[in-house]
Amino acid sequence: MSNETLSPDPTQPEFVKGLGLFSATAIVMGSMVGSGIFIVSADMSRTLESPALLIAAWLVTAIMTVVAALSYGELAAMMPKAGGQYVYLREGLGPVWGFLYGWTLFLVIQSGTIAAVGVAFGKFLGVFVPSVSASHWIWHIAHVPALNVGPMVLGNMDVGLSTANLTAILIITLLTVLNTLGVKLGALIQNVFTSAKIVALLMVVGLGLLAKNATAIAANFSGGNFWQGAGLHSLHPVTVGAGGPTAMVGFLTVIAVVQVGSLFSSDAWNNVTFTAGEITHPKRNLPLSLALGTGVVLALYIACNFIYLAVLPLHGSPEGTSIMARGIQFASEDRVATAVMEQAFAGYGARIMALAVMISTFGCANGMLLSGARVYYTMSQDGLFFKAAGKLSPKSKTPVVSLWVQWAWTCFLCLSGSYGQLLDYVVVAVLIFYILTIVALFVLRRTRPDADRPYRAIGYPVLPGLYIVMATFVCVVLLRYKPQYTWPGILIVLLGLPVYFLWQGKTGRPAESQ
Repeated sequence: MSNETLSPDPTQPEFVKGLGLFSATAIVMGSMVGSGIFIVSADMSRTLESPALLIAAWLVTAIMTVVAALSYGELAAMMPKAGGQYVYLREGLGPVWGFLYGWTLFLVIQSGTIAAVGVAFGKFLGVFVPSVSASHWIWHIAHVPALNVGPMVLGNMDVGLSTANLTAILIITLLTVLNTLGVKLGALIQNVFTSAKIVALLMVVGLGLLAKNATAIAANFSGGNFWQGAGLHSLHPVTVGAGGPTAMVGFLTVIAVVQVGSLFSSDAWNNVTFTAGEITHPKRNLPLSLALGTGVVLALYIACNFIYLAVLPLHGSPEGTSIMARGIQFASEDRVATAVMEQAFAGYGARIMALAVMISTFGCANGMLLSGARVYYTMSQDGLFFKAAGKLSPKSKTPVVSLWVQWAWTCFLCLSGSYGQLLDYVVVAVLIFYILTIVALFVLRRTRPDADRPYRAIGYPVLPGLYIVMATFVCVVLLRYKPQYTWPGILIVLLGLPVYFLWQGKTGRPAESQ
């Protein structure tokens, strides 16, 4: 097979350098903050049963994410090209690894997350417009029954058009159209909505401080309650698989188990690397935006969890008839932040929080739409995606076809109702690709020692090595105790192998270093 590379066509338009440091940081922060921080602490606390372990789990997420971001900074400064992580995997480990990442990103990670946050926008819009609801069907095609296949539970979803997913499709369409008009407009939207969502998180923290509850503080912090169940030798019950047997595990293992929630709520920080071709002074601004964005968001996430503990008791009952009685563990529909605001401002707290989540999900969807299309554009340039997706609009200098291909698949996921399961399935796959990308950092240090590295990973090789160890431990634990979230994701990734060879066969040449 030929080893010739695909060279850029000098007659084709090029990306506009329209993203400064603020915009790049806004993409990092805006893509990270969706609806997860407002919800996942409820499910995490049901497993952890300890205020200290809840905070510890978020601290582990913060350490892993910031270390990964600092490590990615070196790769981003070294290779400031559109496609980001796809390019790092391609250059460090080979084209097949880059493709498998891009395949999983398109099929599930990016499109599924956009669909999920779009539908979340619709659900919270329902607080103001009751007719917008996931159960209000315009065209209900069918209910797909649950099907158990080994550790997987497939199906159990409704297919059709509801007012909630119609809202999601309209929002996704609007944002896609706006992003086809130019990166500066997409960046402006991102800047405005990221600023608004950070204000929303600060509002939760600030108002929560004013509304702190003596009963909750006593239950969570007084008399050793904070550390209850957090001893080195304490054991915690974990259900193995979906409805499987209960296993007793140590505190390190139980913290790894709940990373399904906190890590995924903190994901998508790497999206800014996809837009590297449009960032001004990328060798400086990319590493800086990664460090600033992840640091600020994760500090706010930890602060939010302290506020949750200051306003609501951790422990509660699913049969509780009040917000306090249900606690964090059994907050209605797991909406912990909404429960906190309602407890603080009875009667209108839920509306305040609903508006905050709508702002958050709108900005998250915009950031992911803008950045994801750049990966598929680069894959197309390598001959590994639809050919038309590898062209920029002569007028707007944006990958218009790539944006619309992404739109089509995302809308399909909205209608199918499958995005929630698919996202559950790829949690470990996402983590594996992060591990592989940091492995690529080590490989490139050895194979390209003389490459220009304007920024070098802080703490190399110790901190990147620590990330690989921590993330591998989390993967092993999830493979053992949460097989319903792990093996299906690995299968989705592996299904990309025949697709890779199909695309490669079409072009007659592999995607090599450029």
